[in-house]
Amino acid sequence: MTAIDPTAHLTAEQIEELGRELDAIRDEVIAARGAEDAAYIRKVISAQRKLELVSRGVLLFSIFPPAWLVGTAGLSVAKIMDNMEIGHNILHGQWDWMRDPKIHSTTWEWDHVSPADQWKHSHNELHHTYTNVIGKDNDLGYGIMRVDEDQKWHPFHLGQPLWNFLNACFFEYGIAAYDLELGKNLHKRRRKNPEFRERAKAVGRKIRKQVLKDYVIHPLLSGPSFLTTLAATFTANLVRNIWSHSVIMCGHFPEGVQVFERRSIKGETRGQWYLRQMMGSANISGSKTMHFMTGNLSHQIEHHLFPDLPSNRYAEVAVKVRALFEKYELEYVTGPLPQQVFSAWRKVFRLSLPNKKPTVKTPDREQELVAA
Repeated sequence: MTAIDPTAHLTAEQIEELGRELDAIRDEVIAARGAEDAAYIRKVISAQRKLELVSRGVLLFSIFPPAWLVGTAGLSVAKIMDNMEIGHNILHGQWDWMRDPKIHSTTWEWDHVSPADQWKHSHNELHHTYTNVIGKDNDLGYGIMRVDEDQKWHPFHLGQPLWNFLNACFFEYGIAAYDLELGKNLHKRRRKNPEFRERAKAVGRKIRKQVLKDYVIHPLLSGPSFLTTLAATFTANLVRNIWSHSVIMCGHFPEGVQVFERRSIKGETRGQWYLRQMMGSANISGSKTMHFMTGNLSHQIEHHLFPDLPSNRYAEVAVKVRALFEKYELEYVTGPLPQQVFSAWRKVFRLSLPNKKPTVKTPDREQELVAA
């Protein structure tokens, strides 16, 4: 929705050729999946479970500061692993080809207050289908922020840096809320909808389960370390939430990432869909450890192009994808984590204020933006 379309130099034929080249990359990886990939995810799951078990064991003695620090750090990392590299990617169906009923998108449940089936609908079906389309993609601004200069500004937007900070701290609850699409479903008539009520009850059950596990059972098992274990668990959840929020913000909100109007995707071809994923996503550069801790969402561009490919393959895919960006003269938005986080937050602050100069909108575009 920027004034200058960064893809305007591409012909329709070039866009479809780009799509065919990306299809070829995907087909190559699918054909090469095998025992090494299966061993990878099993190893990661095993390591995460051991780390969580050991960390919770250490927190039994969290009344002693060294134990608190070690246990909290370990539990924070374990929760990040569970949500990012394991849960997010398994629920995308990246490992369904293994035909392992224990590691499958239809059976997996994660350490998160949002039930897996509801998250799959809002994330896999909506976000990945309508990437960065205003009014269709709930991940874009999480439904509480102004995300483009052409959106009408309201005084409410002055608070969006605060809303975004609070959302980061309690991110898993924010995700559960927009999985339920509370913004539109809190209307009295919608609240009475049987389907919505059932989904809300499922979220309530999952929240109770998570709270009971994290803030009752494990602290009670710590005996005299009850309060310190309680604080450690809260801290681990806070660290996990802020980390995952930051990674996701870096994937779709830094400067240089495009957003789209709803009408722009009407009649969208396969090549055009690929192109929208390329222009609506951004990467994070860094070490193998950093990539792992982001659930390989540091390769957000590659993930949005191929959401069902095993995450351990994104690094090799990224080399080929970046070559296509260069071939078709497109900007590959990437940078170190601090740079991308700063860029995303700067945009949050910038768009919380009214535009310095008025934007020119057609009547149709104005109507669409207001509706969004």
